[in-house]
Amino acid sequence: MYDFAGGKLAHVRDEKFPAQKYDNLESVVKEFLAAGNTPASDITAACFGVPGPVRDGRLKLTNLPWDLDSRQLSRDLGIEHLFLINDLEANGYGIPELTADQVYTLSEGDKAAVGNRALISAGTGLGEAILAWNGKVHVPMASEGGHADFAARHETEIDLLRYLQGELKGRVSWERVVSGIGLKNVYAFLRDEKGLQEEPWLAERMKNEDPNAVIGELGEAGEHELCTRALDMFVSAYGAEAGNTGLKVLAVGGVYLGGGIAPKILKKLADGTFMKAFTDKGRLSPVLVAMPVKVILESRAALMGAAAYAEARAAEISGRSDRAASIQTADTVR
Repeated sequence: MYDFAGGKLAHVRDEKFPAQKYDNLESVVKEFLAAGNTPASDITAACFGVPGPVRDGRLKLTNLPWDLDSRQLSRDLGIEHLFLINDLEANGYGIPELTADQVYTLSEGDKAAVGNRALISAGTGLGEAILAWNGKVHVPMASEGGHADFAARHETEIDLLRYLQGELKGRVSWERVVSGIGLKNVYAFLRDEKGLQEEPWLAERMKNEDPNAVIGELGEAGEHELCTRALDMFVSAYGAEAGNTGLKVLAVGGVYLGGGIAPKILKKLADGTFMKAFTDKGRLSPVLVAMPVKVILESRAALMGAAAYAEARAAEISGRSDRAASIQTADTVR
């Protein structure tokens, strides 16, 4: 939940819900509002960033048995202006809301260049989005590029591709390599196919803790060959696909890394492995070298984007802007 102060988003409250324990989104929203003693009539607008393609305000989630319809949600919740957008779109709308300390620069690139941007987010899955420059602002556009075919670049990745084809009984997408699932897949490949040792103590940690956190911790510290190699392969593949996305979008305005993984492995991202793969594009390498590359550190970026989108769309429809009103109020106070 957000408000506006002086034209900027002002965080009010947030809470996490285990979605698998609920039958629908409506129940989650009602519980969230009730916990804060907030009647639905106090909500100017709502927007939900959801995984998958939204068509005519409708979406069938792939990871939950929920069918979402913005019109039905609006009626059932009593919120007049309610929108559904792709989760990476929401993330894209959040980028202009970020401050300098909420972004980490991996590569400065050409800071004067203006144009399209790209967003790629490795987390539970692999999300990608286009931030199209229209001459005034960047307009986020949804993409399912994370589900495109994984492109192996060298012998070890070819072996990884074959391994995953066997494990998955067929096609392998980028998401199977560059995501939380992907990091575990790379780890298993190096252990099972390349013979890198997983000692009992490590197997125990992988079983009882978050496997990706264990790989990241030991891999960044260089304290275990299996974890170090797994993190190297993962980060290199992440850089390669980020570069692919930059090429497809011609992201002269920059490539942003979102999602929950990048902020946790900043040390590894900054050691050159990522950028080497990012810029390794043959004759087009100079184009990639000139692209700024930045990591989004703010975990609420997508929530901020959803809030910004909700206010902007509601303002277009109603003719009244809460953001603009907050600027006028601030000016009056001064």
